[in-house]
Amino acid sequence: MIEERRLIKELDIPEGIIVEISGKMVTIKGPLGELSKEISDPTVFAEVKDKKLFIKPKRLTKKQKMIINTVSAHLKNMIKGVQEEYVYKLKVCSGHFPMTVNIEGDTLIVKNLFGEKVPRKAKIVPNVKVQVKGDEVSVSGIDIEAVGQTAANIEKCTVIKNRDRRVFQDGIWLIEKSGKKVGA
Repeated sequence: MIEERRLIKELDIPEGIIVEISGKMVTIKGPLGELSKEISDPTVFAEVKDKKLFIKPKRLTKKQKMIINTVSAHLKNMIKGVQEEYVYKLKVCSGHFPMTVNIEGDTLIVKNLFGEKVPRKAKIVPNVKVQVKGDEVSVSGIDIEAVGQTAANIEKCTVIKNRDRRVFQDGIWLIEKSGKKVGA
């Protein structure tokens, strides 16, 4: 008879971080705030023992292994997020027409992109701070998914169609993710 192996991911919980599990909902509290995430897969379970967070599958299959690794990556990002903010930086590039970028409520507004009369808008996800300083846009927050989505919304709102991207490079482009340069 073949012995069944188990895959259990183990994450260390740093000092000052509190992890609470209520059913499938995992809540992580730290000095910068609180993040919650539901483990949607019914065959994956999480538990806390001795300042360690364990993620266990019901049975071991290739799919379960992938799901365990994904859940563990999400929880690592949450633990890191409540300790230090994620900061994405974007650069405003306008070669043809001077572009203006403003924030109004939960919307970033780009005016005069290629001389367009109608301003373009990008949604700012809740619990994310966006600052515009000159030609640099800074997006920060404790939830990496919300910060990344806001940066993507800003970048996507300046997409230009039916033009050669090598010539028409106007737009707002991601240049830095949490201190690491993006692109070449």
